[in-house]
Amino acid sequence: MNIIQKIEKEQFKPEIAPFRVGDTVKVHTRVVEGDKERIQLFSGIVIGRRGAGLNAFFTVRRISYGEGVERMFPLHSPRIAKIEVERQGNVRRAKLNYLRTRKGKQAVTVKEKVQS
Repeated sequence: MNIIQKIEKEQFKPEIAPFRVGDTVKVHTRVVEGDKERIQLFSGIVIGRRGAGLNAFFTVRRISYGEGVERMFPLHSPRIAKIEVERQGNVRRAKLNYLRTRKGKQAVTVKEKVQS
């Protein structure tokens, strides 16, 4: 095992909750302000995932005060405390970029997955 693989193995987070594109998630991020640290929530719909292994990223979109806000998170970042899946969505695409053009309730609605 070379040095790069050792570093990746140390930083890899195996305890991440499984989620997919279309799911509504709450991302708990650690925010450092001066010498204090606090947890800040960012909840929204996962509109895309990319990369693999340690280089995996996911994009979360939400509507805040009528304006669309998107944020990309590294999946294995130490800044992410945890990821909670609020609702599972049922989508047919790998990227939900079409949500960017929608207005109102349509912009945050994805068909809910039926548990069978």
